[in-house]
Amino acid sequence: MPQKKASLTGFRVIVGRARHQAGALSSGLRALGARVAEIPFIEIRKPRSYKPLDAALKNLDEYDWLILTSVNGVEAFFPRLNKLRLSKRQLKRLKVAAIGPATRKAIEKHGLKVNVVPEEYVAESVVEALRKEVPGKRVLLARARVARDVIPHELRNLGAKVDVVEAYETVIPQSSRARLRKILKDSKRRPHFIMFTSSSTARNFVTLLGKKAWSERPNPRKASPIDGVRLASIGPVTSSTLRELGLRVDIEAKEYTIPGLIKALVKSQGSR
Repeated sequence: MPQKKASLTGFRVIVGRARHQAGALSSGLRALGARVAEIPFIEIRKPRSYKPLDAALKNLDEYDWLILTSVNGVEAFFPRLNKLRLSKRQLKRLKVAAIGPATRKAIEKHGLKVNVVPEEYVAESVVEALRKEVPGKRVLLARARVARDVIPHELRNLGAKVDVVEAYETVIPQSSRARLRKILKDSKRRPHFIMFTSSSTARNFVTLLGKKAWSERPNPRKASPIDGVRLASIGPVTSSTLRELGLRVDIEAKEYTIPGLIKALVKSQGSR
């Protein structure tokens, strides 16, 4: 029998994840026959100061809950713990919440039990999952320097005392600007799809293209640089950001994970 054609054979896809995190998405797409161009819309850097994070780590005994909302947060949190020569045994008494399965897996690699993973992998679901757990408790939230304030705001409303500390920051990789503009102008390399895995990737994409370039049709007679390119979102929060930026959402994952995003992309082709 002839071999079944891969689901995404012949399609060109831009993956905008941070360079060190693009592998799982890129390899999953390539396995299905897609031609992938990795152009990071986001770069992960150390925080401007470790003082707030270090102070929290040195006083872990004061907290009841630890919340980590991304793999990036995990990868920043534990090395800093080691840098300060603090024992992981101090974490054993803490209850831990992770925003999704990838974050949970990253935490568990460090030998820590995860007590809560919400049904949906968004901030609102984290709050709902902790609604009965946090009143009167002290909560440590380690996250990016710029992030949505849903979790700390809502948990404080529930009676928790929440300390938010910067574990890392996200910046725009300026080297991607020329690459992105060039590939969108090249008819032979122009993507069929662009993948967005966070609100930050959406905002940075707009910045990289420039305000005049990315708007749908600044001039009715002038084509947009993304005309004919389908935009795929990992979930509702990212989709909301894309729409706020004036961009459409052609594909949205039902499961807000990398495998879920790939599945949604494949499904969209089957329904065309």
